[in-house]
Amino acid sequence: MKLSYFFRKPSPVFHSIEEQFFTIQKDLPKDVEYSNKFAKYHSKGLFKRIFITIQSAFSQGDINHITGDIHFVALFLRKKKTVLTVHDIGSVLNKKGIKNKILRFFWFSMPFARVKYVTVISDFTKNEIIKNFKIKSDKIVVIPDCVSPAIPFTEKNFNKEEPNILQIGTKQNKNIPNLIKALSGISCKLTIIGNLSEEQKELLKQHNIDYENKINLKFSEIIEEYKKADMVTFISTYEGFGVPILEAQAAGKPVITSNISPMTEVAGKGALKVNPRNIPEIKTEIQKIITNEKLRQKLIKNGKENVKKYSATAVADRYFKLYKSIYGQN
Repeated sequence: MKLSYFFRKPSPVFHSIEEQFFTIQKDLPKDVEYSNKFAKYHSKGLFKRIFITIQSAFSQGDINHITGDIHFVALFLRKKKTVLTVHDIGSVLNKKGIKNKILRFFWFSMPFARVKYVTVISDFTKNEIIKNFKIKSDKIVVIPDCVSPAIPFTEKNFNKEEPNILQIGTKQNKNIPNLIKALSGISCKLTIIGNLSEEQKELLKQHNIDYENKINLKFSEIIEEYKKADMVTFISTYEGFGVPILEAQAAGKPVITSNISPMTEVAGKGALKVNPRNIPEIKTEIQKIITNEKLRQKLIKNGKENVKKYSATAVADRYFKLYKSIYGQN
């Protein structure tokens, strides 16, 4: 079996998809051959996208796997031998206009029709797709993300006087404004990974938050940030899955996340869960972690147990079974 994995053009900023599949590939059976096909250009402009699609058509294997983002390359791939992974559909929800219609067609409707299976990372995303697109339920296979084995469980003396709170991501759905407001008046250092907008920087200044902003980090550098953190916040208003929750648990950190799907399912019993739009509630739960050592240890213990369900070996096995199911089909 020869697998061709299709990836977007490498970026120093966005690399979560790549890290996921590089990790999974290491746990595939040894007799499986795979090659990674990276787009020559970033997905911008009509002609570059046409080139990426043609490039992909000449790079096919026994089975093709589009790993995310560049869904449109499905157009010229063999339908019965192609798998598409969709991480979320947030880019087209609650939006109107011709631009959104084009996005819906080329990134979702057309690719869905041009592949054998669509894999999604949560039941939440599966239900969102079924609700918003004409696609049969049995064509969608739920295979969760895995947590990287490269993340070490790190014991650290919790800094109760000024805890280092780690926040991964700065896009609108990451809910940075509510996190900032909740931290107002709490003695802490906020470490933020991702590009901050001017509005976010101004809000940090208004609420007198001691913060450090880091961008363009390699995955190995993000691991170091997990090691240095006292706790991790991930109170997004929308997610397709929520890998940072698992990464924080694997690193041995107490986590606060949102009480909405799929984050509540991903976190299991290894996180405090809050209404991401309720600022006083967010503040209260953060203060609980800072002041309650028994609670911290319970969350860390439960988180360590929770990540076992998302091991690279278990997730790779589920992908391999899917590949094998279509390998011999005409």
